[in-house]
Amino acid sequence: MTGQTAETIGAEAAAALMTPLTALVVQAAHAILAVNRRAMAITDKSDGSPVTEADLAADRVIAEGLAQLAPKIPALSEERVGSCTAPFKGSFFLIDPLDGTKEFLAGRGEFTVNLALVSDASPLLGIVCAPAIGLIWRGVVGRGAERLSFTDAGLSAAVPIRTRPMPKPGEPWVAAVSRSHGDARSEAFIAARPGAERLALGSAVKFGRLAEGLADIYPRLGPTSEWDVAAGHAVVVAAGGTVTSEAGRPLRYGERSDSFIVPSFVAWGDPGAVTAV
Repeated sequence: MTGQTAETIGAEAAAALMTPLTALVVQAAHAILAVNRRAMAITDKSDGSPVTEADLAADRVIAEGLAQLAPKIPALSEERVGSCTAPFKGSFFLIDPLDGTKEFLAGRGEFTVNLALVSDASPLLGIVCAPAIGLIWRGVVGRGAERLSFTDAGLSAAVPIRTRPMPKPGEPWVAAVSRSHGDARSEAFIAARPGAERLALGSAVKFGRLAEGLADIYPRLGPTSEWDVAAGHAVVVAAGGTVTSEAGRPLRYGERSDSFIVPSFVAWGDPGAVTAV
């Protein structure tokens, strides 16, 4: 299978894209919020997961915006995966237009718009936007991470954020866990390390809370998709943390031609705490 190849974007070029990409993600967030959850169309994908009118509205906004902002950079979206050809080489955008559809359908606010710029299989830029709570976490690896709030009136000033050191032995530590997608292996991983406080959150909000130092670790030892992880991965690394496989190795994106599945991962606020699961 022939893949897609594009020029590799570096940190400086990625940083130059941050402002227009943030504006695009906010536009997608407003498109989601404009949809009436009680009356919207909902269908099922081939894997049984739901896709809503809001997912598709956000995806259209992002697709049209990226075509204007960076037409030479390929884009892989969860909602258009069938039109993409893997593997990807160089740089590409990786998008989940509405992460946390179950939270969205349940009327909870913990759903996000995720946009990452991946370069040479590693997330370089990430934006995680939580429309219902008006927060954005964003970062460029090597250039730091920050949090912003937004309303209909616009964006707030950016506040730098950073992950925190892992607590010392005997001190309590916080594990971010999925509100809707818990799994036995992740729970066993936490239970094997006594003293944990569990912070239940939906979608990629977990990455944002880890990046700003409100949690210490986020284990997901069940399968998920690359578009669920890449933006948060970039934000956490930009904030001083790391995201690894169970074996403690780097995660890589867009290299497989058969699927976009991430079998499992662990996001660590403190890179010095990394161990194999």
